[in-house]
Amino acid sequence: MITQIDDFFAQGCGRCGRFATPECSALLWAEGLAMLRQVCLDSGLDETVKWGHPCYTHAGRNIAILGAFRGDFRLSFFNAALLADADGVLERPGPNTRHANMIRFRDVASVEASIALLRTYLTEAKGYAASGVKPPKNTNELEVPAELADAFIADPELAGAFAQLTPGRQRSYLYHLKTAKKSSTRLARIAKARPKILAGKGQNER
Repeated sequence: MITQIDDFFAQGCGRCGRFATPECSALLWAEGLAMLRQVCLDSGLDETVKWGHPCYTHAGRNIAILGAFRGDFRLSFFNAALLADADGVLERPGPNTRHANMIRFRDVASVEASIALLRTYLTEAKGYAASGVKPPKNTNELEVPAELADAFIADPELAGAFAQLTPGRQRSYLYHLKTAKKSSTRLARIAKARPKILAGKGQNER
C-alpha cells in the first residue's frame, strides 16, 4: 500500500494489481477525487494516508476517508452514527453494515452539486471530534476495537468478509486484537489478518 498522500492521486492505493495503470479506479475517478480532497482541505481537516487511502482528521480523530471503486468513488465518514443526515444522503456500503456512512458519486457534476452539503456534514463531524463525543456502544454486540471499525470503513471488502465469518471466528480476531496494548500493534495485526479474513478463516486457522 502507498504511504505518501500524493501517490494515491498519481498511482492509486497499491492494494491491487491495477496499481499505477490506466485501469486503476483512483485514476479513472481522478477529477472527482481531487474535488472531494479540496472540500476536505477547505473544511480545515488534516490530511494523511491510512489503509492506502487519503484520510482526513481533526482533533486527533478520523473524520472521513476517500475511496475509489470501478463503479463509483466515495467519501465515507467515521462515527457516522453521530451525524444527523437530515438530507438522507448517507448510504450503507453493504447489507451487513450497521450504519449508513458514505456518500457515493458517479460523476463530477454530482460532487459539484454537493459541495455545500459536504461542508455541512464535515463541519458537524469536526464538532463531535473536538468535543470528544463518540457513538454509544451496543452492549449486545461483540466489542470491535476502534482500529478495526475504522478499517471496515476504509475497506468494505474486509468488512463484508468479516461479517460472513462465524461468531467464533469473529471472536478469535477480536480477542487477538484486544490483547494488543498499542494501537500500532492492533493496526499491524489487522493488516496481517486481512488475507485470512477474506479467505473465511479464523485467527488460529491455517
